[in-house]
Amino acid sequence: MTDTADPDLPRGIALAWGIAADPQRGPKREMSVERIVEAAVDIADAEGLGAVSMAAVAARLGYTPMSLYRYVSAKDDLMLLMQEEATGVPSAEIGATGRWRERLEAIYREQLQQYLRHPWVLEIPISGVPATPNSAAWMEAGLAALDETGLSHQDRLAVMLIVTGSAHWAGTIIAGYLRLQRERGVDEIAITQSEDALFRALITADAYPHLRAAIEAGVFLDDSDAFGFGLERALDGVADYIAAVQAGAAPPTPAWQGLDDADIADDKRFREARKAVRDAEKALRDARKVERQAAREARERRR
Repeated sequence: MTDTADPDLPRGIALAWGIAADPQRGPKREMSVERIVEAAVDIADAEGLGAVSMAAVAARLGYTPMSLYRYVSAKDDLMLLMQEEATGVPSAEIGATGRWRERLEAIYREQLQQYLRHPWVLEIPISGVPATPNSAAWMEAGLAALDETGLSHQDRLAVMLIVTGSAHWAGTIIAGYLRLQRERGVDEIAITQSEDALFRALITADAYPHLRAAIEAGVFLDDSDAFGFGLERALDGVADYIAAVQAGAAPPTPAWQGLDDADIADDKRFREARKAVRDAEKALRDARKVERQAAREARERRR
């Protein structure tokens, strides 16, 4: 364990945890961070993420944009809080019954449902793991499910990333098709039939023999859950890995992990890549130092 200074929390994170200072001025009785986020989520649900702006949220609440800035000082903070609200928390049922696999499958289903309720969440750029209460609750649920397995903490987190990544990818694809159905005014069957006809017209057995064989087998007309299938097979592999760990057998090391740095230290591309990583880490440290200084100066100006 290393001694590190307490981080300067970005205001969005502080707001999510309920530890940001309330504004000293403003219509406190009528306005709150919760009302602002609720209004923004309503706009995104109805019109999409692109329709959300401070001006649009203020108009919906009947205030000026400057009134909002006293509570949520940046649009990025608002997006973070909207994401936090829309993703929600795992249900109590996840931790109540079932073994690790059933609980992870339940997490996948619940996260996917949340994405389909609020598909605009999938459009928010990923900039690291959101250090927010609801995000922590999902991770806690997954790690708790794997507590019985004997996996290391690192392996548990990696398995959780398989589940959450599968839900995010499935949500992205399914939400895209649902949007296409609304825009075209057609149902799912019409979309799949159109895709099948397009591929049959373009894909020849001479140029793409395996893809053509799959088309002839009706893959584009199949209504099975391909995303669920992928997760199931991934969890099959996790189950085998857990069994090996519990039996005391060392799981096989991937080939790419077997290379010792000393074995490839004379490789020019490796040296260049390692130097780039060091340079990036230094730049990140410098940027965080500047950010902390700017935050301190901003707090001084508000006093």
